[in-house]
Amino acid sequence: MSDTILQPRRTRIISVANQKGGVGKTTTAINLATALAAIKQKVLIIDLDPQGNASTGLGIDHASRSKNTYHVLIREIQLHEAIVETTIPGLDIVPSGIDLSGAEIELVDVERREFCLREALMLAAADYDYILIDCPPALGLLTINALVASQAVLVPLQCEFFALEGVSLLIRTIERVKATYNPGLEIQGIVLTMFDGRNNLSGAVADDVRAYFGDKVYETVIPRNVRVSEAPSYGRPVIVYDMNCAGSQAYLSLAGEVIHRERRVGM
Repeated sequence: MSDTILQPRRTRIISVANQKGGVGKTTTAINLATALAAIKQKVLIIDLDPQGNASTGLGIDHASRSKNTYHVLIREIQLHEAIVETTIPGLDIVPSGIDLSGAEIELVDVERREFCLREALMLAAADYDYILIDCPPALGLLTINALVASQAVLVPLQCEFFALEGVSLLIRTIERVKATYNPGLEIQGIVLTMFDGRNNLSGAVADDVRAYFGDKVYETVIPRNVRVSEAPSYGRPVIVYDMNCAGSQAYLSLAGEVIHRERRVGM
């Protein structure tokens, strides 16, 4: 059964999702968030992946994760109690913890289990321009919570042979969530990641994705870039680690496209 939209209109809640791992999902989430913060947007990341890579990639140590998304989802604490400031002005995070890996089992018998995150965001949303949810690489209850809580989904898609085949299951899940729980949910856009211009396959996949999804695919393409790969080990987004590298410039361009699309939605 559908609920009315609970969050304030000015706040945009976007899930960054793909059930396939290794597609640049977390890298996209933290660098897009950093780029948005750099242009004076107030941004919150929800780390909903038990692996906690978004938390690590933003330099959040384990001592600062004692209150995390797990405790929020099981309604032990309110979301604002788990928010941690990052070193990037304007960017906060609700970190992930190892307990989150068991949350799906614990939530099975919880009333309105699909709405736990959405209800938690009701009060916090008014403090942010953007809330980005870094989803786990699976289509279980955690990702369902993210999709129910969101207004839009951003899909990172790696330029490899099985890219389109893998994303079809996510699209079907989005449509089911839209029909059952969240009629306002939409695909904000698809971003091509790990693009290698020297590889003919990357170009062929990019062409196929654009032919299939049309203008849902961002013009910006995220290239394979060694600085993007290095940055998480230093607990920094690549935009902070090396502003001038090709990866950083691509994520800044992507942020511009996201904002442009969001402004069209608000018109």
